[in-house]
Amino acid sequence: MIEMIKDREILVIGMARSGMAAVQLLAEMGAVKITVADQKQAEALKDETAGLKRYPAVEVVTGGTEPDLVTPGLSMVIKSPGVPPDLEVFKKAEELQVPVFSEVELAYAFLKAPLVGVTGTNGKTTTTSLVAAMLKEARFDPVVSAGNIGNPLCGVVGDISAQGFVVAELSSFQLENIDSLRPLVAVFLNFAEDHMDYHKSMEKYFAAKARVIENQQESDYAVLNASDVRVASLAEKCKSRVLWFAAAPVEKGVGIVEGRITLFNPGCEPLTICAVEEVSLPGEHNLENALAASAAAWAAGADPAAIAAVLRSFKAIAHRLEYVATIDGVDYINDSKGTNPGSTMKALQSFPGRRKILIAGGKERGSDFCELADMITVEVENLVLYGETREILAQAVQKAGFDNWVFTADLEEAVKRAYEIAEPGDVVLLSPACASWDMFPSYEVRGDLFKKLVKDLESSRKDGGVESNG
Repeated sequence: MIEMIKDREILVIGMARSGMAAVQLLAEMGAVKITVADQKQAEALKDETAGLKRYPAVEVVTGGTEPDLVTPGLSMVIKSPGVPPDLEVFKKAEELQVPVFSEVELAYAFLKAPLVGVTGTNGKTTTTSLVAAMLKEARFDPVVSAGNIGNPLCGVVGDISAQGFVVAELSSFQLENIDSLRPLVAVFLNFAEDHMDYHKSMEKYFAAKARVIENQQESDYAVLNASDVRVASLAEKCKSRVLWFAAAPVEKGVGIVEGRITLFNPGCEPLTICAVEEVSLPGEHNLENALAASAAAWAAGADPAAIAAVLRSFKAIAHRLEYVATIDGVDYINDSKGTNPGSTMKALQSFPGRRKILIAGGKERGSDFCELADMITVEVENLVLYGETREILAQAVQKAGFDNWVFTADLEEAVKRAYEIAEPGDVVLLSPACASWDMFPSYEVRGDLFKKLVKDLESSRKDGGVESNG
């Protein structure tokens, strides 16, 4: 890769975190000219452009990504995740046979530490965080979480020695444009409909995800979900050693027997890690994440005692079933990272026997809400809708026979309405089933606002400024 960078011209599309980290790495590696372009106008990118002034080789283009940015002199194009793949600039690159790589592919070329790569439709962030915590507990040092988890892989290249580990959350956007990226341990959690606005078909979406195993060799490991037919089918294509995870005994990997999370290794007695009831994270989906993380950490060299210690103590990550507060006996839960219907369905199942008020809605991305609507009829008492998809969601639940829903103008009104509806013992759950981009720049900003609104309610209630509900 270095021969494609040093003294060469490169184009970077997208000035979000990944794009900025790629620019910095390219500058450090000696690129003679780095053009970085974004669709946004200069005013919206003033912080980013200010940070690039220290790199003389960088030329910034704002307000568009025109095809003429690609010239025969370019050695490569770096595509930031989420940038639409059908832009004319990428078609021009294909015509001129200029390779298009993702930021994680660029980073991998300079990564000294072994890589654990985690992909799947749901649970990536939690599983990535669990694996990293398990490796740290097992005394690997340093261990860094990176990738789609919010810490660009290019940004950690210089921080990790060969003795450490990088655990990377890898999205389909990132995997679509890899070439040589090869995880020592590749984890494929599950597969469900998502990102149809980007990939256009389930087949293309799955193919992008499946690239996580593409470059693996016999000395590597693939951790696959034995209960997901689509994911399990990849075992036939794996050159690497396959480890399974499931909520049942497995041939080799991590499963459950008689209420115990257990390591299965042919020729050896099954080894108990811990009891299922000891797992600190709530919900069946988090149990699945715990099983996958245990198999991945075991493959990477973590001992069972370290794996068990983390399973017993790990706390929920921000924006993923994150407890916020209890007000008048009502629990408020932030699941802003629930950005697709499948994720929200798993969140709803995490509070069995509880009355739930669900706050949902957001960016329209072509998702099918039929299965979620069916579950809402069983799991949800009241549905509070806002955002671009509120009418689409309302139509879906009406078709399923559910009519206990209300429209609100924004998240602030949604939280207020949920507060008014809730009764002691209820759960108010923000799990939008949609991306945040209609009203927010990210799910983190959306989740942070939800937490602020709830905390403001809590403070006002203590001060006597809000009438008691119920």
